[in-house]
Amino acid sequence: MRVIRGVIQNRDLRRVELAFVAFNSAEWGVWIAMLVFAYQRGGATEAGIVAAIQLLPAAFFAPVAAGLGDRFPPARVLTLAYVVQAAALTATAASLLAGAPALVSYALAACAATAVTLTRPAQAALVPALARTPEELTASNVVSGWIESMSLVAAPAAAGVLLAVGSPGLVFAVMAGLSLAGGLVVAPVEGPPPAAAGERDPLRALRLAREEPEARLLLGLLAAESVAIGALDVVFVVLAVSLLDLGGSGAGYLNAAFGAGGVLGIAATASLVGRRRLIPPLVAGALAWGCAFVALGASPQVATAFAFLAVAGAGRIVVDVAGRTLLQRIAPVDLLARVFGLLEGLSMAALAVGSLLTPLLVAIAGGRAAVIGVGCVLPAALLLAGGRLLAIDRRATVPVVELSLLRSLPLFAPLGPPQLESLARELVPMDAAPGEEVVHEGEPGELFYAVADGELEVSVDGRALRTLQRGDSFGEIALLHSVPRTATVRAATQARLYALARAPFLAAVAAHPLAAEEAERAVGERLAAGQATIVP
Repeated sequence: MRVIRGVIQNRDLRRVELAFVAFNSAEWGVWIAMLVFAYQRGGATEAGIVAAIQLLPAAFFAPVAAGLGDRFPPARVLTLAYVVQAAALTATAASLLAGAPALVSYALAACAATAVTLTRPAQAALVPALARTPEELTASNVVSGWIESMSLVAAPAAAGVLLAVGSPGLVFAVMAGLSLAGGLVVAPVEGPPPAAAGERDPLRALRLAREEPEARLLLGLLAAESVAIGALDVVFVVLAVSLLDLGGSGAGYLNAAFGAGGVLGIAATASLVGRRRLIPPLVAGALAWGCAFVALGASPQVATAFAFLAVAGAGRIVVDVAGRTLLQRIAPVDLLARVFGLLEGLSMAALAVGSLLTPLLVAIAGGRAAVIGVGCVLPAALLLAGGRLLAIDRRATVPVVELSLLRSLPLFAPLGPPQLESLARELVPMDAAPGEEVVHEGEPGELFYAVADGELEVSVDGRALRTLQRGDSFGEIALLHSVPRTATVRAATQARLYALARAPFLAAVAAHPLAAEEAERAVGERLAAGQATIVP
């Protein structure tokens, strides 16, 4: 509840996560509906082909389209993503309900699956800029993981109800409405300016993955997770029919047990909030996954199968949340959307590989070996990673929340990523209670302040001039011109600030001509606007 409250109290994060509920419901619901439609037409073969048709275009499209979240305001890109998804799902629903040729419906479904890849990269670039503290960023990632786990249980059930009373076309129509609702929910979110406005290099994220071993390793681990997830649909059928004698319906029960384990894993992921080191829980989650499937394959028993699958589901959510949070910490701010777009593309391709892996293992070595093989995917990825995992934990201390806040300030926007990161490490967090004075008119000034949350009132000679909110800053006049504070700033509500000392502030401004120009422009505007009453 503490984690949930932390996210709910941030209005913008609350909107992003509510929309994410709609996104996950639509993603899983239409996936099942289209596979059911294909299976009814041509059995398992056609269903498998349709799955590949949906996944492969998305795998190629995701890394390229993800650059939108870096080059344009990520909040606007996220809203656009929901609208595009809604349009593609509506077109597919219309095709299915009108009885159009199957190839038309399959092509439209592939467009819808491709549009889905826009959402997560844009959200990954937006959330660090909306979080007020590093703990809030991790909490948001944790809540996103919970939403995905609960969707694994709820969305298939909802799709089953809709299929029982209607058809796959009805599922697509309802999910299109959910996607549109998600777009309406996130539309009011302002968000930061683009982190890489004007950049036209679509391959920077690929070069980062090639040149940075830590990023490449995390992308590989998360792709290995997707391989394992892609294999599960067949694994559940093998377990239910061949190993446990539960019949075809047993596959659904086993799937639900795995999803329920992810929901139970909420307790484990809640402990990630505030942790500096995330590799230990990531390793623990991967080992829980592996041990559960190896034990299940070695001795398949109905009495223990559901418990083992719940353990595996809990391990998966820990791996996913810890891995994505680490990737968010080490990826450059101006490449976040593209890095996560690359991950989205890899995940789509890995899901397709996983869907082919289990039948191959069954054909070669039998059902038990297939279950054990799926369990070995994540532990094997850990073994290949070796000691480099520890290097990731040591490096993954980039202050991504502070970086995003600084980048949103016009004063520091011209600085490059290395300068911004250096400056972000100098920031000191502080809280101000309602009524507390942060600076007082006439006193010496040694600090520059950036507002992360709350409201503060600026006054001169007792007269209120304006209100400062998240994304505003103050204190630069005293530092730039070596004068006493020109106004009083008092917290009107509980406020969260980041303070920067004089030396690193002046060094940063002096190091970049555009930053120095922006600083003088801002000071000039405030002096001109204040006339006899000068605002800091």
